[in-house]
Amino acid sequence: MNTIETVAAQCPYCGENIELVVDGSAGDQRYIEDCEVCCQAISIALTCDEELGVRVDVFSENDVF
Repeated sequence: MNTIETVAAQCPYCGENIELVVDGSAGDQRYIEDCEVCCQAISIALTCDEELGVRVDVFSENDVF
């Protein structure tokens, strides 16, 4: 599995498609990154699985993840 990947996601605020560069070698992660379009803080949950690859879920800052 490639550890550095570009993953497409949709901003939960403005709905625009954004690209996230993620590092799967660090395992499961949770962090906050600003939307490159509207600059709102997006909560990102990264899940790594050797068979399925990297899964990214995005939430608004007030959503529980």
